Amino acid sequence: MSDFFLRALIAGAGVACIAGPLGCFVVWRRMAYFGDTMAHSALLGVVLGMLLGIAPIFGVIAVTTVIAVTLSRFGQRARFSSDTLLGILAHATLSLGLVAISLLAVQVDLLSYLFGELLAVSMVDIYWIYGVGAAVLITLAMIWRPLLAMTVSEELAQVEGVPVMWLRLGFMLLMALLIAVAMKIVGVLLIT
Repeated sequence: MSDFFLRALIAGAGVACIAGPLGCFVVWRRMAYFGDTMAHSALLGVVLGMLLGIAPIFGVIAVTTVIAVTLSRFGQRARFSSDTLLGILAHATLSLGLVAISLLAVQVDLLSYLFGELLAVSMVDIYWIYGVGAAVLITLAMIWRPLLAMTVSEELAQVEGVPVMWLRLGFMLLMALLIAVAMKIVGVLLIT
């Protein structure tokens, strides 16, 4: 078996192991469009990382964290529906990222960021996937019961003493980390 194929298999299995349990809560909480928004904003994070001269994954983590905090803080208090806010942020950050990437002085393979490049995964990428994946899964295991209670009914969870606002923010940050490590494999447009 070729070395690049083995790395692709290991990386894909790692992302699948992280995305499975986290994806259950995304579906149960009806947050699929939220994941789409976070993934689209990741392209802006890539540009930010390139502009600052750091690894793009750090820029992606920074931008998706800002988007998660913004949506967590203002999602419930907005004058318009959360889907409207998600649509505006998803397309605004994707278009800003595309415009900014076209203005960069360095040559960038845009298709690999938009659609992923599974066969170009390096060992460093695999270390990132499994390191971040372990942290995400351990955190998810620690907050599983309160998150499940919040998924069933936020009001009942709050009555039981679950810190709903902090738990919602924590879950969004876990999604941001997943998107940051899966972006190289799956691509910005295909992560949901």
